[in-house]
Amino acid sequence: QVQLVESGGGLVQAGGSLRLSCVASGRTFSSYTMGWFRQAPGKEREFAAAITGSGSRPTYADSVKGRFTISRDNAKNTVYLQMNSLKPEDTAVYYCAASVSYCSGSGCYFPSIYGYWGQGTQITVSS
Repeated sequence: QVQLVESGGGLVQAGGSLRLSCVASGRTFSSYTMGWFRQAPGKEREFAAAITGSGSRPTYADSVKGRFTISRDNAKNTVYLQMNSLKPEDTAVYYCAASVSYCSGSGCYFPSIYGYWGQGTQITVSS
């Protein structure tokens, strides 16, 4: 069982930056693929970024590529999402997720492969 707790959400102006953190419980954090998803009001949950257990193969949705960076610190059981050049359309609840399966590229896009989810943290980007 893995428990995930996100932090770092808030209100930011367009063009600003935020960094989300997600701390995982358990001793096998480095074996999990970690992902960040987001869900805007009235929309389906969508993939933002993912990273393999070793941190060697990050994957990004086209909508965030070049602006967001996912990273992890396995010694701290933590995955991060650095978000730069934020846009109003980035406004959403952001969720951290963990998968026991390895994925790469578009294989990481599907929420169904992630068995563990955090409670979410709200990001609001004002124009």
